[in-house]
Order: sequence, then structure tokens, then C-alpha cells
Amino acid sequence: MTEIRRRPGDGTGGLRAGAATFDDLRQQAVAFRREGLSRRQIRDRLHVHNNDILNRLLEGEPPPEWTKRPNAKDDLRARARELRLQGMTYDQIQVELGCAKSSTSLWVRDLPKPERRRGPEEASAVAKRSWERTLQLREAERCRTKEDAASEIGALSDRELFILGVGLYWSEGSKDKPYERRERATFVNSDPDMISVYLAWLRLLGVEGHQVRYFLMIHESADVAGAESFWAEHVGADPSHFTKTALKRHNPATRRRNTGEKYRGCLAVRVLKSADLYRRIEGWWCGIVGAAAHHDPRNRT
Repeated sequence: MTEIRRRPGDGTGGLRAGAATFDDLRQQAVAFRREGLSRRQIRDRLHVHNNDILNRLLEGEPPPEWTKRPNAKDDLRARARELRLQGMTYDQIQVELGCAKSSTSLWVRDLPKPERRRGPEEASAVAKRSWERTLQLREAERCRTKEDAASEIGALSDRELFILGVGLYWSEGSKDKPYERRERATFVNSDPDMISVYLAWLRLLGVEGHQVRYFLMIHESADVAGAESFWAEHVGADPSHFTKTALKRHNPATRRRNTGEKYRGCLAVRVLKSADLYRRIEGWWCGIVGAAAHHDPRNRT
């Protein structure tokens, strides 16, 4: 008869301190299960923190209805249990049903483990298909999250775009220093979407196209002509508004990751005669910092 050692004083349910037989614990676990307790509640009451032992204690006892996930797909769950009883592994069930491995585990963990009969090559192939499926599920979830988040934004008011632009500039724009005066508005970024938002902000401030100049900074080993063409089309500016491209010398010893067709360097957007604009940007940013310090999310108007 199996005996499970336990520390004095940690017993519950009338068990004597010291040792408890497996049958004693099995009877109590089954009784708790039929009372409607969850695995976690049974584990905490019996102080059995080994999942294998807990599975054996509860073998054959279905979980109470309230512990089942309310959004679980009953048809998939039933099919997963059927496949598990046929001897399939978690990986095989995942490939067969296209569900997450974590869900499969929740649905069938009370069922006996199947014997492993596949060879190394088959096991490797199954694991590879399972991982590919996992990556597909992750990518689908990633896309859904991004789409849901994008739909939460809606239309921007002028004030929202204004505050966004101030924060954007203070993150990526040039800054004035006491030891080096740079009171001019220059914004640099490699992300075309960031450039688009920044230009929309400049238009909101009343900055006109003829007041803006652009110049490209890019590695000399990249497609310089292609990048120049891309940025000119993206910002919709006259070629005369682009100054000479700054080329960064290529160092063969450096392992660069910003390569390929999508690498188009960094575009700098400079507003001419912008000392006054820069000073206002710095003042706006100070105002945002002060307001944020006193912001209380409970006070909503």
C-alpha cells in the first residue's frame, strides 16, 4: 500500500500527522471532488503539491461544471478527450484539432498518459508540426490584438494630435543644450509612419511645405537611390526640398541587422527658421510634464 509522508502539523481532514496512505488521501480527494471543489482547492486542503500524485488521487473523477472554462469549445474538448483515449499525445491532438497545447492539457490532464510508440524521426516531425501550429496561433493572436487596439483609437481631435506631436518630437527630435545651442526643430526617424504623423502635426501647427527641408542619412552599402526615391514619394515633397544625402561609411567588421529591401535609412525633417517653434515645443513639453505630475485618473470630466 502506498504511503505518503507529510510534515507534522500540515494534515487536514482528520488525518494524523506523520504519514497518510494513498487510499486515505484518495478517499478524501474523491469526496472533496464530489463536493464540487476544484483541483487547487483539493491540493491546498490535502497539501499534495505533486501534480502526478494529484492526478492519481482524482483519476476517474470528472471536474465540477463550475471549474470548466466558460468559453471553452465543448466540441473540441470532447474530441480532444476522445483522441487522448485513443493514445494521442498533446502534440498530435494539437495538430489534429488546431487548438492550443495549453487548452489540450486542461481538457485531458485527468486522462491516463498514452504509451510512446513513435520513433525519433516521427517524434521530430510531430514536434515540428506542433511548433509551426503554435507559431501560427501566436501570429493570429498577435494580429487580432493589434487590430483590436487600432480600432480603439478612432478619430483624433486637434488637441489629441497636438499633444501626441509634442511627445513625439521630444522623443525623436533634436534638443537644445546649455553647452550647445540647437534651437531649431529637426526630427529624425527611420519609420515612415512616424514621419507621417510628425508631418501631420507640423501642418496642424501651420507649418507650410516650403518651410520644410529633408535630408537622408543612410549606409553607403544600401540602395541609396531607391531610398531617396522612396522618401521623396512618401513625403510628397519637391526634390528641391531634399538636401544632399549623408552616407555612413560601411565597416565590414560590424554585423548590421538593418539591411535588406526595407532598410531605407533615416529621414531628417528640418523646419527652417524654427528657433521660436523649438522654444514653444520645449515649453509645451514642460507643460505636459507638469500636468502629468498632478494627474489623478479618478478625476474624469
